[in-house]
Amino acid sequence: MHNKKWDFRIVCAHAFTILIWGTAFPGIRMGLEAYTPEHLTLLRLLIASLILLLFSLIYKLRLPDLKDIPVIFIFGALGFTIYHIALNYGEKSVNAGPASFIVSVTPILTAILASIFSNEKMKFNGWIGGVICLIGIAFLSLSQGDSIQLNSGVFLILLAAFSESLFFVFQKSYLKKYGFLPFTIYTIWSGTVCMLIFLPGIYQEIVTAPIEITLSVIYLGVFPTVLPYIALAYITSHASASEATSSLYLTPVTACIIAWIWLGEVPTFVSIIGGGITILGVVIAHLTFNKDDYKQIESEKVW
Repeated sequence: MHNKKWDFRIVCAHAFTILIWGTAFPGIRMGLEAYTPEHLTLLRLLIASLILLLFSLIYKLRLPDLKDIPVIFIFGALGFTIYHIALNYGEKSVNAGPASFIVSVTPILTAILASIFSNEKMKFNGWIGGVICLIGIAFLSLSQGDSIQLNSGVFLILLAAFSESLFFVFQKSYLKKYGFLPFTIYTIWSGTVCMLIFLPGIYQEIVTAPIEITLSVIYLGVFPTVLPYIALAYITSHASASEATSSLYLTPVTACIIAWIWLGEVPTFVSIIGGGITILGVVIAHLTFNKDDYKQIESEKVW
């Protein structure tokens, strides 16, 4: 029997994830006012790792197999260390809204890489969507300020999206083995360990940073870095992985609205056009992936 109560809970989980991840991009912009990109990443991941450690002790999370630890560290570096550092450096010159639109091409990059490395067929409209996204990103790269000029921060954010795509492409067998949430916890921990090389100097930044900026970094560590993954794990346990992430295409719109309210970042006309084109490309490319054409990852075990 179809349970409408479960449907309502899944919708709430989707809405929560979209809202919280939408706050991450303006939160990063605020954090960069007092923290370097490296220290912002480190502090955010340290906070997230501490919360997840307590969470794991309560629920008695089992440790990964010893032979998988080196690979998990590589995943942690790709999905969290490189991703966050590149995104933070990119957001030094790119506003929160455009940054979120650029990151939204991650599913397309993932599909392209999967077609190369995993022999997953990508249909024609997938490639068309990718080309449309590139046009949108070209607009976004010229959209900062009142004048039209190339913004190199766009390429750093594209690097972040590419790193995240590699993280998604090769994780399939480990998701099946450990489950969505445990694997995410392992990779956050390993990504945090990789960031420890930037530990020197972070204390000085903490004590000199305005309290409101430090609170925004704490917020980033608690909310966008931890809670949406728990919500996604819940959704994935009741639906396919593709359905769990499909509504995240609304995240850039949420990020633009929040950045406008929180930071006063009014979107330029060029950035609105570029963002709209990018989302159009992502949607067109996403239509390629249906149950008849591809085997989607379904994580039946969440914990």
